[in-house]
Amino acid sequence: MNIHEYQGKEILKSYGVRIQEGIVVRNPDQAVEAAKRLTAETGTGWHVVKAQIHAGGRGKGGGVKLAKNLDQVRDHAKAILGMNLVTHQTGPEGRTVHKILIAQDVYYPGPSEPKEFYLSILLDRAKGRNVIMASTEGGMDIEEVAEHSPEKILKEWIDPRVGLQPFQARKVAFNLGLEGEAFKEMVKFIQALYRAYEDTDASQFEINPVLKTSDNKILAVDAKVNLDDNALYRHKAFEDLRDLNEEDPLEVEASAHNLNYVKLDGNVGCMVNGAGLAMATMDIIKLSGGEPANFLDVGGSANAQTVEAGFRIILKDPNVKAILINIFGGIVRCDRVANGVVEAYKNIGDIRVPIIVRLQGTNAEEGARIIDESGLKVYSAVLLKDAAARVKEVLA
Repeated sequence: MNIHEYQGKEILKSYGVRIQEGIVVRNPDQAVEAAKRLTAETGTGWHVVKAQIHAGGRGKGGGVKLAKNLDQVRDHAKAILGMNLVTHQTGPEGRTVHKILIAQDVYYPGPSEPKEFYLSILLDRAKGRNVIMASTEGGMDIEEVAEHSPEKILKEWIDPRVGLQPFQARKVAFNLGLEGEAFKEMVKFIQALYRAYEDTDASQFEINPVLKTSDNKILAVDAKVNLDDNALYRHKAFEDLRDLNEEDPLEVEASAHNLNYVKLDGNVGCMVNGAGLAMATMDIIKLSGGEPANFLDVGGSANAQTVEAGFRIILKDPNVKAILINIFGGIVRCDRVANGVVEAYKNIGDIRVPIIVRLQGTNAEEGARIIDESGLKVYSAVLLKDAAARVKEVLA
């Protein structure tokens, strides 16, 4: 589950991670009041107005502005709130900005030059360990650094049996070229960040940039935090951090029906039970000359209600030209799924795209008979190659 920058920073602060202070607001008047409050609390004279959406690259898209006075705070707030912000992570459709963060200016003059770093923690699935990734090239797209200067990305893997060791935090800070007070501050920052990552069951913490201020403080200027959905039962309070405005409406609807759905850009909708079979089904669609329009796993207990909900969600995608249902009858019986398909088809009505149903497993023959005798625009298949041939046929 992705959360906003301001929410991620609140989590980090609760674990002792120093952050760029800020106040989230929803209108220009609140923005001005927030700026006055920040000035009183932090002494900042300038303020940063930051769009709050679930995407990076906000600055390049015009979603981050520096305000040198209260009039500029109001003007920037008016310009950013309600804008359709397009970044390299939103896609061309962009995202509407519903709230902004008024943050303190942390790039103030001092005895040394400010310096930006990149720091993230995530799971390296290949090694089965968490990894701390750091770079001196903070403030930049890390993808660009990885492509053109991979040697500038430092990695430190954490043994899950002992956790992050103090020498590893010192090693990262040293390799970033820090010394003196800034070195000590970075070590504390990394240790606190890792505690927050583990305690919250996060799947990713990305701080870009981490700033060494002109007086050698280390703080998080941004925070991209992704929490593991599967662990939310251990963190009930985190459920309130979900922002449905930032999620695809079809994915939100699917989650309400306990369906695992991810929208894609293709023309063949697919409904499958089991993630592995869903991946194989998408491969079959591509081999048949189509492109998968979605990933949809209805789980091992598919019934008429889940099939109908899946149908309705898939059909809301105007790009879908055909639907492939691929069910393995292990826990669920194929004849029950077939009856569910027929019932859902009749309930929805006016389905104008062909539907291919491939049933295999318990009562597969009975399921195929039900489909074939339904009189509906539904085609049955037994083998995957048969389903692929049907998809190719209906797309021709």
